[in-house]
Amino acid sequence: MTTMSGQVWLSLTSLGGVVLGGILSYLVQHRTQLSAERAEQQRQQNALSEARRAERLALLERFIEVSAEAERTAYSRPSEWEDTDAWYVTTRDVTYRFWVADRLIRIQFPPPVYDAAHAHFLDLNRAVWEGLPDGESVRDYLEGNRSAFLDTARAAMG
Repeated sequence: MTTMSGQVWLSLTSLGGVVLGGILSYLVQHRTQLSAERAEQQRQQNALSEARRAERLALLERFIEVSAEAERTAYSRPSEWEDTDAWYVTTRDVTYRFWVADRLIRIQFPPPVYDAAHAHFLDLNRAVWEGLPDGESVRDYLEGNRSAFLDTARAAMG
């Protein structure tokens, strides 16, 4: 009977080792899986952040490009114009695209960036459609809010 009881203890000890090894293996695999999931989530978050940054940068580029086109129309503004003039047709199209770019800035950026962009938009829109008083330079009139917009956009982009 002593031999049998030794064999039972040996079997139970062996079974206990197998159970303990299985539990430890499960815990290690579980921790590894959690770590891999966290790493994947972080990778996806980084990819999303980079995609959003690229989208914002493209939007800023579009806004600045259309702003420059609108500024050129302000410089070439005739003292009198008709709805059928080439200047009016070109300017109408440019200011429409500028308006759309302004609204997209509102959607994609925090309020300080939009506020600065919109102030620049309003200045440029006024210069294009209403003109400026005699002796006032388009460049000087636009410089303050344009610089404020660029500085605010740079700060938001990091």
